[in-house]
Amino acid sequence: MRRKLHIAIAAFLFLALQPAVALSQEIFTRGGSALALEGFDAVSYFASGKPVAGDPNIVSNYKGVAWRFANARNKAAFDANPRKYAPQYGGHCAWGTARGYAVRGDPKVWRIVGGKLYLNYNRSVQSKWNRDIPGFISQGDRNWPAVLKTKK
Repeated sequence: MRRKLHIAIAAFLFLALQPAVALSQEIFTRGGSALALEGFDAVSYFASGKPVAGDPNIVSNYKGVAWRFANARNKAAFDANPRKYAPQYGGHCAWGTARGYAVRGDPKVWRIVGGKLYLNYNRSVQSKWNRDIPGFISQGDRNWPAVLKTKK
């Protein structure tokens, strides 16, 4: 009887924790860290036109990972509307997502299109993505988030 109870509790906990696991995989983090955009300030792409390193003391949590900000103003903007500033496809490569697989996006290889931030794996991949940005975004939107099952 006790064994059945322990198995039932373990199964319940496993199922209950699945959404948390799925969310943590949604946002790309390098090397298993819990830091989004490798520590760059998500708002800085929009406010400064370039990625700016975030301050380790100015942090928010969104979708199970830490987001750093260069200043309190950027943190407040992100906190008010994280979906506006977080990179599309959780920071995975936009071209890879369009092609059907999830690979890392490099926060130094980016572009804002239609008010949304997109990352690419590297500059070579970005040049391929640049050939048909609207088409790749359309395909990426169709593939997301199913591509997380093919994460490389």
